[in-house]
Amino acid sequence: MTPSPAEGAVPKGRSRRNFAGARPVMDDVARLAGVSKQTVSRVLNEHPSVRPETREAVLTAMRTLGYRPSRSARSLASGRTRMLGVITFDAARYGPAAILTAINTAAQEAGYLLSSISLDSAEHETVVEAVDRLCAEGADGVIAIAPQLWVGRALADTRLDTPLVVLENGFDAETERVTGDSREGARKATAHLLRLGHPTVWHIAGPSGWTSADQRLESWRATLEAAGAPVPEPLFGDWSSDSGYHLGRRLAARGDVTAVFVSNDQMALGVLHAFHEAGRSVPGEISVVGYDDIPEAAHLLPPLTTVRTDFAEIGTRSLRLLLSRIDNSAEPPPPDSLVPVDLVIRASSGAAPGR
Repeated sequence: MTPSPAEGAVPKGRSRRNFAGARPVMDDVARLAGVSKQTVSRVLNEHPSVRPETREAVLTAMRTLGYRPSRSARSLASGRTRMLGVITFDAARYGPAAILTAINTAAQEAGYLLSSISLDSAEHETVVEAVDRLCAEGADGVIAIAPQLWVGRALADTRLDTPLVVLENGFDAETERVTGDSREGARKATAHLLRLGHPTVWHIAGPSGWTSADQRLESWRATLEAAGAPVPEPLFGDWSSDSGYHLGRRLAARGDVTAVFVSNDQMALGVLHAFHEAGRSVPGEISVVGYDDIPEAAHLLPPLTTVRTDFAEIGTRSLRLLLSRIDNSAEPPPPDSLVPVDLVIRASSGAAPGR
């Protein structure tokens, strides 16, 4: 009678881990695929020297065994953590939130984890501490959603030694930036209202010192000047619907206002509320154009004419740019990467009264 295996013994040719039901390791994959452990490592790190048929054999063995590579092992093999850092401000606003979602999706598709730090304060030391924390975690690269000028100055002082991509603004000629074309968006919005016969266009700007707000303000003014139209004194909000409402009440009390370009849709929502409350018809008496094309813009009363920013494209493009810097796989891009914007015409803008 053939004796039974001793308790705990492993049949020949099988690893103890698989026999015991534990997680398979790289040795198991190599044995099943009939290759060396080094070849499995090359497949995991996408080394170009591996023949296609060998790569497929290794991948098949991984699927058969249910093998999931250890992130720490891959980090040791490649010298990378496959973790990226993101610093963002005012993440509750639609734009930053949509960009962050797109970055996270693109990072997962590329096999990276994301470590995100959302800061309530844009103070110099807070920004520096956030960068230090991401570096300490071993981030392979960092994306900074930096909407304010002073954030760029703080980033410059960090002397970051890992690849960096900045959204909205950069702090020197070498900084790689990705942003929506705010100047072109403001030009399109202002020119649209002028074409409708309005003698001029009033402007509710975002906070001074925010790159997008400043660029839209400058472009609005330049477009009016180029058309020979009067340039009214701009009003400044804080991006919120409340600020748009209070500034809208001021404009509603004036009889010479027929067109308003608002620097974001949230403030434009407050403006529409103020005009409705004051009995000012939109667009019969006053036309309104916003910026961003938030999901609710098409469902306001009236539906809002606005400048559409492709926040998903901004997030995806910034992630691709960062990975190209990490991999040194692309020629240096131009200093700025502008994402085009579109004017979406809806019912809130119309011909000037009497036209």
